[in-house]
Amino acid sequence: MEQKMTTISGKNFTSIETGSMNEWKEKVFLKDVTSATATEISISTLQPNEAVPFFHAHKQNEETYIILSGKGDFQVDDQCFPIQSGSVVRVAPEGNRSMRNTANEPMHYIVVQAKQHSLEQFTFTDAAITEQTPLWK
Repeated sequence: MEQKMTTISGKNFTSIETGSMNEWKEKVFLKDVTSATATEISISTLQPNEAVPFFHAHKQNEETYIILSGKGDFQVDDQCFPIQSGSVVRVAPEGNRSMRNTANEPMHYIVVQAKQHSLEQFTFTDAAITEQTPLWK
């Protein structure tokens, strides 16, 4: 079942509407639909008492998991720890990882993937405050 998404794009942006988290039924990768060039971001749902059916590692990309709802267990290599809504887990490329939902409700989460050690400028060193009137006024 393919997720239906509404897209709005302009010269310097792409915006998609993925629907309510409760409508997320399968993993959706956002790189192609947003035309991203530096990150792979996915949104996903683990159903109640479901686990990711495999462990995996990466060759060069680290991943950051942001748990939006639910609770469960996260394992990296030989270490397992609890996660819940509000948990953020960063895993180095070589970390062998998987997770499971231990709740009776869906676990919704976002994964951000980027090349390890590639971030040279960030927030305050990359941003430039500009003058523009908001159109929502």
